[in-house]
Amino acid sequence: MKIKYNLLKTEKNTDARLGTIETNYGTYSTPMFMPVGTRASVKGVSPKELKEINSGIILANTYHLWLRPGEDLIDSAGGLHKFMSWNGPILTDSGGFQVFSLARRKDITESGVKFKSHIDGTPLFLTPEKSIEIQNKLDSDIAMSFDECIPYPAEYEYVKKSVERTLRWAKRGKDVFNNKRQSLFGIVQGGEYEDLRKYCSEELVKMNFDGYSIGGTSVGENKETMYKMVEYSTKYLPHDKVRYLMGVGDPIDIIEGVIRGVDIFDCVLPTRIARHGNAFTRYGKINLKNAKYKSDFTPIDESCDCYACKNFTKAYIRHLVSVDEMLGLSLLSIHNLRFLIRLTEDLRECIKNDNILEYREEFIKDYYHGEDYLNKKTTGQKN
Repeated sequence: MKIKYNLLKTEKNTDARLGTIETNYGTYSTPMFMPVGTRASVKGVSPKELKEINSGIILANTYHLWLRPGEDLIDSAGGLHKFMSWNGPILTDSGGFQVFSLARRKDITESGVKFKSHIDGTPLFLTPEKSIEIQNKLDSDIAMSFDECIPYPAEYEYVKKSVERTLRWAKRGKDVFNNKRQSLFGIVQGGEYEDLRKYCSEELVKMNFDGYSIGGTSVGENKETMYKMVEYSTKYLPHDKVRYLMGVGDPIDIIEGVIRGVDIFDCVLPTRIARHGNAFTRYGKINLKNAKYKSDFTPIDESCDCYACKNFTKAYIRHLVSVDEMLGLSLLSIHNLRFLIRLTEDLRECIKNDNILEYREEFIKDYYHGEDYLNKKTTGQKN
């Protein structure tokens, strides 16, 4: 079946949405944070542990799986779910972000993108059709259109041409899409320009995708610009389809995205910072490599219900990290993922109670220790 989004409630003071996504693997509540399993595995966390922290949809990376082990092998294994033993929904990205980070501008043509493998330098060519073909074989629940990922900042005329190409590629991908169990999302581009975001959103809606993603953020712009990019996109998207903000995992950014009408988020941030000894807490990030935690026999976060916080101390996890024991990085990854998943669970309660702006104010006060966040320049509050 295709996924189905159900809008249950919109928060009274903002555009925050409470909803559910129906999938072949059950129904999941939104807002939701989705762990990233780049190579068909969330780094340091088993499928069993992902279920224990209440993960819903998880991500896999089309580019990396295309190169190793290859979509045909995964197809012969019965699809990505069976291959990685994940009994839950999976979203695959298009591979575009990785491809464009490897390609030179002159190698981006109307046909597709020429680039070299990051593994061995082999020449590769990825087109919208090929990206969809790979994802159809991976048999994820949600596939992404192949779009042009542009840098920031970029001149208006360049962004305009890029949006037109993204729309042409979206149509080409949709025309060859043929997996009836899978849903296909369009990706809104347009840089920091509202008219281009509006145009891209409206043209994608005309193509009637199963859901819509917001691309081109978290690429070097400041926070205020990022939040405007989100607003410029969500305000033109339908209320009965999922809205996905790609590659965003900072706690404050998730709150701000939810306030602006985003339903689902993903990012490698929680596992990436774990590999450097860092942990999310309600009072900001901490680095357990710091000497002050050597004799700290309290949990990472007293309020957290994850396996790491219920069973281990900062001192023990610091010891593991200091001597390069894999368990330390695994525990930090479990905690960081649970922190963001629990954050979205809290946000769902706030939407039910129409108090998300108050929650944001308290969260920011704690997270930044009382600092004035962005000088309140962007509120996300309804006019």
